[in-house]
Amino acid sequence: MKPQAVEFRRDLVALLPRLRRFARALAGGSDAAEDLLQSAVERALTRSHSYDTRRRLDSWMFKLMQNLWFDMKRGAGIGPLHAEDADTPGEDGRRTVESRDDLRRAREAFDALPEEQRAVMALVVLDGISYAEAAGVLEVPIGTIMSRLARARANVAAYVRGPLAVAPVRGKK
Repeated sequence: MKPQAVEFRRDLVALLPRLRRFARALAGGSDAAEDLLQSAVERALTRSHSYDTRRRLDSWMFKLMQNLWFDMKRGAGIGPLHAEDADTPGEDGRRTVESRDDLRRAREAFDALPEEQRAVMALVVLDGISYAEAAGVLEVPIGTIMSRLARARANVAAYVRGPLAVAPVRGKK
């Protein structure tokens, strides 16, 4: 195997945790996310010759994964799925219950976001890539990234706080 192919495979393996997070952000459910991840890795390996080494591998993989997800949804009529509740360790008692409830509500809020907002939130907030990189991956202007992210954050915050925490809208007098 050529050294370039070995390096490509090594770098791809190092990306797997980030790719799995992005797959879960797109697909929601663990089964669909794992299928998406497996398909993306398989496609990357079979098409590694088309990868331009001047481009970042993570951006290439995120775009490949997003395109695969769109194809999978079109072919199967898949809608957003819900992730299982996390089994997170914590302290005993009330804090554990409150933490798990907060995490559950945050996951529900994330799952309830429109797909465009989930993708931006996953790339920028969960994966930590820049707005410019996210704009490149999703092929939208940077202003669109900023507005989708602002709406996503507001939607998650409103969902987590609940309907009683939202200030009433005042009408004109």
